Amino acid sequence: MKITSKKVDELNYKLTLQLVKEDYAEKKKKMLTKIRHDAELKGFRKGMAPASLIERIYGERVLVDVVNDTISESLNNYIKEKNLKIVGEPLPEEGQSTDWNADEITLVFDYALRPDIKLELSAKDEVPYYNITITAEAKKDLKETTLRQYGELTDAKAAAEDDFIIVDFVNGETSVQDAYVALRNVTAAEKGKFVGLKPGDSIDVDVTAAFASETDRASMLKCTKEELAAKSPVWKMTVKTVKTFAPAKMNQETYDKVFGADKVHSAEEFDAQIEARLAAEYKSEADFRFERDVKDYLVKKADVKLPEAFLKRWILVANEGKFTAEDIEKEWPVFVEDFKWQLVRDSLMETYKVNVTEDDLLASAKGFAAYQYAMYGLSNVPDEQIEQFAKSILAQEKESRRIEEQVLTQKTVDAVKGVITSKAKKITKEKFAELK
Repeated sequence: MKITSKKVDELNYKLTLQLVKEDYAEKKKKMLTKIRHDAELKGFRKGMAPASLIERIYGERVLVDVVNDTISESLNNYIKEKNLKIVGEPLPEEGQSTDWNADEITLVFDYALRPDIKLELSAKDEVPYYNITITAEAKKDLKETTLRQYGELTDAKAAAEDDFIIVDFVNGETSVQDAYVALRNVTAAEKGKFVGLKPGDSIDVDVTAAFASETDRASMLKCTKEELAAKSPVWKMTVKTVKTFAPAKMNQETYDKVFGADKVHSAEEFDAQIEARLAAEYKSEADFRFERDVKDYLVKKADVKLPEAFLKRWILVANEGKFTAEDIEKEWPVFVEDFKWQLVRDSLMETYKVNVTEDDLLASAKGFAAYQYAMYGLSNVPDEQIEQFAKSILAQEKESRRIEEQVLTQKTVDAVKGVITSKAKKITKEKFAELK
């Protein structure tokens, strides 16, 4: 067996592999012997078929298999021995044909190396860190949102745009009692007829015009779509009750619901907690932006060059049937930037000895779990419950991989932060949202 490599350019190479029959003859013989031992062919007892017959039936297939195994093993050994940091895996040169029965088989493979990345960082490297200004208006908005979140439905004298009404519908002999109507679901063209309605008021409603969804109309009027279509769309609607969503009152019960038992005891402390939540939210947004800006800065400074033509071909081959060449071209800008960052991150992890522990992954998963609960208004979930949820997240392969990627990036960025300069900049929430 003979292997030679030829440099095409800085990152691309061609590898020529020459095999003779002696390189794989023993493997072929062993595989055919095993097949003969297990074969049950008509006219012969198990394992007693002539070797020549086994060769004639299975020889070509076995030859291809053992040659491919030998090629794969040889390529892997070569890459390991030469300590090559390749991209993807070697691909057979396009357009070549192979005579598997030839005394000597010559195959040419294309392969590409990862670019050698060397980043020297210091305090002279600056990346902006945006401190978002907390305004009185922002505090007022979050306070009102929080109180609404913990509010409840109460009776109202007249319906406003976001209120609810409980009504009776009548259409000929058909009546529907206690139907629940959310004014936010009424079409813009018809909403004016509903706003201002009081208990006892009656109006004629074209339900087709007032409610856009046929499914919702049928559900509200407690009939099938077919039954609804057979009736006149105009129903008499009588208001029985108007409900409005009243925000929670500023009292100890509300303080305990929002922040946990016995943690806030006054309006002043409530406001202080609201400001702290806002500060934490802004810091999270600023940290996320800083991480993105650091990644962009590092990738740009590293000036990563990639074997793009080889990479596109490898992605197409490795994902055979999943993507077309057109799909790869369309998604290429996003993929290539992410791939460049991975290469830069791997280099930095080696430089700064970054590693990820099980505790790191669990802590990140717990943070994500707490965020998920908060999205549903659950801000005081016991730590045991959060940890249990976090462990269930990590048990999912896709989620676990996503969290590991996040932690790797975060720890790498944290290591870089200790070297470069994060230049503080004050910015309004509005201007921060406009950043590209």
